Amino acid sequence: MAVARVNPTRMELTRLKGRLKTATRGHKLLKDKSDEMIRQFMALIKRNLALRMEVEEALHSVLGSFMLAKAVSSPTDIEEAIAVPGKRVKIKSGSKNVMSVEVPSFLVDASEKGETFPYGFASVTGELDGCIGEMGELLPKFIELAEVEKTCNMLADEIEKNRRRVNALEFVMIPEFKETIKYITMKLDEAERANTIRLMKVKSMIENRK
Repeated sequence: MAVARVNPTRMELTRLKGRLKTATRGHKLLKDKSDEMIRQFMALIKRNLALRMEVEEALHSVLGSFMLAKAVSSPTDIEEAIAVPGKRVKIKSGSKNVMSVEVPSFLVDASEKGETFPYGFASVTGELDGCIGEMGELLPKFIELAEVEKTCNMLADEIEKNRRRVNALEFVMIPEFKETIKYITMKLDEAERANTIRLMKVKSMIENRK
């Protein structure tokens, strides 16, 4: 490990010992943060997988209903039935803090009045009714899935950044501080021994003169 270019003085030694202490404490905090972020990330990954499987299964069912509706109804009837939405849904967006990471938060507000089926039931078959009803129920799942997936992506990026910081401290900065402290301590010890030898020689010369 390389030794930093410093003057081997006691002041520099004290300064480096303080930086080593701070770096060691920071390494522990970042490691603890990384472990907690990974724990939360794994929980979100499980939730994301469960949501995706649920949504894909429901979409498969919706698609089957829609294909049946197309088979028994004319394209014009279906187009007229779904051309104009009968009900509006508001999505409130915000953010929340997850381990110092600002992630998106979405809330579906379906309180507005409106007709789920904005068409006459006589014009289309029950398969289309079921298809539209299932899609309406799926909307909150879609929004939650988008929120969870984006949170997972942002946490994954932050975990990677945090891992690089931990590695930089563990394998570069802290070893360099230790080697530099060892080098300065050795130089100071050599200087102290040399000074002691000089004092002994001076004392011996004075005694010989007497």
